[in-house]
Amino acid sequence: MKVNIIRAGLDTHVEKDDRVAVEAPLEYLLHHPALGIESVSFGTTMRTPGDDEYLAAGLLYGEGIVDAATDIDAIESSTRRPNVVNVRLRPHVQLDVQMATRRFSAGSSCGVCGTTGLDAAIARAAATRIADTRAIELELLMRLPARMREAQSKFGDTGGIHASALFDFSGNLLTVAEDVGRHNAFDKLVGENLLTGRLPLKEHIILLSGRASFELVQKALRTGVAVLAAIGAPSSLAVNLAVASGLTLVGFLRDRHCNVYSSPQRFTAAPLWLNKT
Repeated sequence: MKVNIIRAGLDTHVEKDDRVAVEAPLEYLLHHPALGIESVSFGTTMRTPGDDEYLAAGLLYGEGIVDAATDIDAIESSTRRPNVVNVRLRPHVQLDVQMATRRFSAGSSCGVCGTTGLDAAIARAAATRIADTRAIELELLMRLPARMREAQSKFGDTGGIHASALFDFSGNLLTVAEDVGRHNAFDKLVGENLLTGRLPLKEHIILLSGRASFELVQKALRTGVAVLAAIGAPSSLAVNLAVASGLTLVGFLRDRHCNVYSSPQRFTAAPLWLNKT
């Protein structure tokens, strides 16, 4: 969105146009026989408009409502109401009605907002084990932030957009998703890969433009990805969860250095002092 600003300094100020990232609500409406004839609101989140279908699919996959693309009959943006997406689940989906109708309101920075069973979520995620993979060069990982940045069209316009990018173990960029919310960007990425049949992501790398929180590690484990790397810092719970599950977690990724918090055996150049699981 174009806005008028004053670029202010100590000695001068200049009036000019600038661009800011759009943030708008999106409500998810679920349709399933167990919910009755009418749709039920699964919740509302703040997001950057675009790829709303991928966002809905990724969110429902991360929440455990669906486990495969075949669980979804259709995802359609409403033609009658703006900022509403309808998700029609197939009858065979075993739906927890209480969970499906929990109704949350999530900000663009929020991951598990509205989730009351945090202990259960932690237990489920910690029980996940990431499959063994071949090793990759640490240098390859350090080249990925520049590649993701080149692919971020919206960030170049506004400077206010998060990204999640998917790479294979050869360093090829497969897809990138952007949103004002880092969790939304991740959900868009997961939703696209769910609907295109790419999950699970065994020998793949997901790169985050921000920090790695518990919720993002939890979402990563659902995909089966081997390496989760972040430009920013991880949280303590994110590190603990990565260690328990065998996920390789990397933080503060730069072009010449990074911090490896768990499972460094996936890097052929991992230093000896990182010999931990």
